[in-house]
Amino acid sequence: MNGPGGKAAYWNGPGATKTFTHPVHHPWLAGVGQDARILDHGCGYGRVTAELQDRGFRRVSGVDPSPRLIERGRSARPDLCLEVLHTPSVLPHASASLDVVLLFAVLTCVPDDAAQRALIAELVRVLAPGGLLYVSDLLLQDDERNRDRYTAHARGFGTPYGVFTTEDGAVCRHHDLAGLRALLAGLDPVAERRIDVLTMNGHRTQGIQLLTRKP
Repeated sequence: MNGPGGKAAYWNGPGATKTFTHPVHHPWLAGVGQDARILDHGCGYGRVTAELQDRGFRRVSGVDPSPRLIERGRSARPDLCLEVLHTPSVLPHASASLDVVLLFAVLTCVPDDAAQRALIAELVRVLAPGGLLYVSDLLLQDDERNRDRYTAHARGFGTPYGVFTTEDGAVCRHHDLAGLRALLAGLDPVAERRIDVLTMNGHRTQGIQLLTRKP
């Protein structure tokens, strides 16, 4: 599997050119005030950050570990608040300082179970009581191409089933829905919806969105 250096090389290289497509389901944010403190974690080039700002949210910001993606976002939308996240496992935010965190197609880029748990714990830390965590990610696929990729990677690296390497070298993960729910078990479930989405390499894939609330 890619170590941290390999991940950085990908997201500052081929990954910095990708188009991300997970949709924001705005009815889920209908009760969020326009002055709510919103973080788009793993914002890439700020697509979701821009969409939220354009819909009137005044305190939305994005962070991402890739300087190239942040540079791309700043170039396209210099009005956005986009910052490089130099320590991905630790956010530069005080505890209970945010009202909403969005995590769009980020868990798919974090193949390791322990790293996923650490990420969710950090997001829960920065959320205020009653704050929302909105996750959008990809489910296990049942087609032959994906089954073969999952099996090959698990045999070669001992990874959880669902991890695979893309054609251009990214190590990604598709998720069992029960596992995603378990990962978010410390939060109160609010809503859940299935989505049909194009991956960054243009493959149509089944995804899931989960809205949860910090008790």
